[in-house]
Amino acid sequence: MTDAKFREEICRFGRSLFERGLTPGSSGNISLRLDDGGWLVTPTNASLGFLDPARIARLDAKGKLVSGDPPTKEIPLHTALYETRAGARAIVHLHSTHAVAITMLPEIDPKAVLPPMTPYYLMRAGQTALVPYFRPGDPAVADAIKGLAGRYSSVLLANHGPVVAGETLEAAVFATEELEETAKLYLLLRGLNPRYLSPEQVSDLVRVFGLTLPKHDEHGH
Repeated sequence: MTDAKFREEICRFGRSLFERGLTPGSSGNISLRLDDGGWLVTPTNASLGFLDPARIARLDAKGKLVSGDPPTKEIPLHTALYETRAGARAIVHLHSTHAVAITMLPEIDPKAVLPPMTPYYLMRAGQTALVPYFRPGDPAVADAIKGLAGRYSSVLLANHGPVVAGETLEAAVFATEELEETAKLYLLLRGLNPRYLSPEQVSDLVRVFGLTLPKHDEHGH
């Protein structure tokens, strides 16, 4: 895919996410890693619903701005995920309502934020870690992400929102959407003693679809 096509793809997915209310105002950002090690990144203070392909930031492999507008201040976040997730080619960070909401609940397990509620949550997002609160753009968030050692493709930032890596931008977007819908299900069913997938059902998904889930053997997630 050409540079121009990648830019168009970022704008198309960004507009779709914005128009469906998955990240309001100028929140959220998207990055896409290129074959030369450089990136395309959405600009700072830009709405994902109104991106201009020509103004998307182009960074070199060292993170230096080559062209376009100044990039999102969340660069440390993206860098840390790319460094620890070798297969990641795209990252989506949103402020989606339900995913943010569950980060504030007292019972959440930082190593498995959501239980195995649906097969597609496990197939798309895998399992989700919770990272403690850092102010937006704080370089310290990179150390927290690196501390996860690349075990998770989907991460929730406390009181902030999801960050999801994928092998393609489409995969990252779909996983982010699945995470948001699963968070919504969790909130709808909270306190109602719902029936989650059993360890046997999770094991079947792992076997059939070749999933890699942190702590799978220990907790059945």
